Amino acid sequence: MKINKIIYSALAATIMAVGLVSCSDSFLDEKMFSSYGSDVEDVNAKIIGLHRQYATLWGMSSNQGFTGCWQDGTDVGAPGDTEGVEVPFYQYGSLNSENVGVSYLWNSLYGIINSANIIINTENVDAAAKAEAEFFRAYSYNLLVTLWGNVPLITESTPVPRTDYTRNSVAEVDAVITADLNDAIANLPEVDKTVTQNRINKDCARILAAEAFLRMGKNAEAEAAVTPTITSGNYKLVQERYGKFLADAGDYYSDMYRWGNQRRSQGNTEGVWVFQMEYERDVVGGTIDSPQQRRNWVASFHKIEGMVNADSIGGRGNGRLRLSNYVKYGIYQKGDIRNSNHNIRRVVYYNNPTYSADIWVKDGYRVDESTPGATKIHVQTGDRAYWTVADTLNTMYPHTTKWGGYDETDDFGYAIVKDWPIMRLADAYLLRAEARIKQNNAAGAAEDINVLRDRAFKTYRAETGDATAGAVSAADMNIDFLLDERIRELVGEENRRYTLCRTGKLAERVQMIMDKWAEGTDSKKITGFNASTHTLLPIPLSEIQLNKDAALEQNPGY
Repeated sequence: MKINKIIYSALAATIMAVGLVSCSDSFLDEKMFSSYGSDVEDVNAKIIGLHRQYATLWGMSSNQGFTGCWQDGTDVGAPGDTEGVEVPFYQYGSLNSENVGVSYLWNSLYGIINSANIIINTENVDAAAKAEAEFFRAYSYNLLVTLWGNVPLITESTPVPRTDYTRNSVAEVDAVITADLNDAIANLPEVDKTVTQNRINKDCARILAAEAFLRMGKNAEAEAAVTPTITSGNYKLVQERYGKFLADAGDYYSDMYRWGNQRRSQGNTEGVWVFQMEYERDVVGGTIDSPQQRRNWVASFHKIEGMVNADSIGGRGNGRLRLSNYVKYGIYQKGDIRNSNHNIRRVVYYNNPTYSADIWVKDGYRVDESTPGATKIHVQTGDRAYWTVADTLNTMYPHTTKWGGYDETDDFGYAIVKDWPIMRLADAYLLRAEARIKQNNAAGAAEDINVLRDRAFKTYRAETGDATAGAVSAADMNIDFLLDERIRELVGEENRRYTLCRTGKLAERVQMIMDKWAEGTDSKKITGFNASTHTLLPIPLSEIQLNKDAALEQNPGY
């Protein structure tokens, strides 16, 4: 990730140190003499540090299953070749206060808050710099109250450890979130006026505000917050193919997620916040840790005979996270481009240029030649790939292609270097539709949803002559439809656990999966869910134990 063209390896320690402490001038103070100038010592460097902390959070690699914690055990995700940390998020009976994923998210968010507090409370800080810090503080607190409920509220930096925290009410935290986001919207620059294109702009704050206000029940305020993002004219839904890969198979929706097409400067007119990464060989420190999103979302094709790693199949995945049966089989209509094989890959083709073999198949799967009813066929490069039934839990299954990408310098595929899609114009339409549903404006909600579905069914309508394919009406509008549409549009992009907790739908959606869409293998099914406990996460045990001078109460059931 290239942030403000500052090279991390040289500055990481300085950014963190400057971002966390300050002192008066003395002959002991380090003086920075380099081509990077005095930025290292100013508020701008501290803001860059916030971006770095955000990247470190969602780029965690020490527990590769961390990505799955926020998808597994919901209506979107099902476990594949699990690493471990994500298992209690679908085998809910084992979720406890010592889970690494829980602790890492909690500690990381409070780390961001502490760093943001330093900037916010800096004397005479620039309004735009303060607003960017307020965005990150609001982002962190919004996640905390959504996933944990009452949490400690800290608005001053804490240079020394404290052991007397107590939990503030959600309402108290929401007051800070609201003030931060209102100030951020007022003082952040427009999308094309930021210092660099990866920095936070007004529309990032507007989208976050809409999410937070909807959770708070401030539905009119949510609509008012996000509408300028839609009406400004700064963004356009991508509806035509563009960019570097026009000679490759694909469609205008998949083009948005190809590495090299994701930024505004690369033709993506829809991106509001695209988190940028860079080749380590070009920008030292251009990646943070070794983000594991591809290894989670992309199936492990490298285990199929006749397959080699390539960009056309998303590079080397590990298949740690699968789409739920509900997503695979329950929510897409015929003709929806978001379900094309370029976007939800259901079919792959042998791509090893030297591959040629006789295999035995039955019912579309590769089997042993002794299997009754098996047929012998010859396959080679370019033919549809076959796999065994057992492979569908790890090696091949329908999956989103949004995180696929191949780096020829890392054939093993340990980390991703492509950009991260965080916020885009489609999300603004979905949030406004949600606000309108909650204000009983079903017609207005349908209007917003149809903007997205007009884009999704554009090709199919042209091919079939059916001008209304995929269109919805006011009668279709309710929160469950909205949540399904969020899957169709944002699967792989949104933190689904957060969305379901924000809308109060986690328990209902988990029950739906258990009742109607359960996995066939017992070890992959959702088990042990208790609505009175698992709609909130446990406070990390280490936080409770270290907080010796006050009671940091645990959430019920943990």
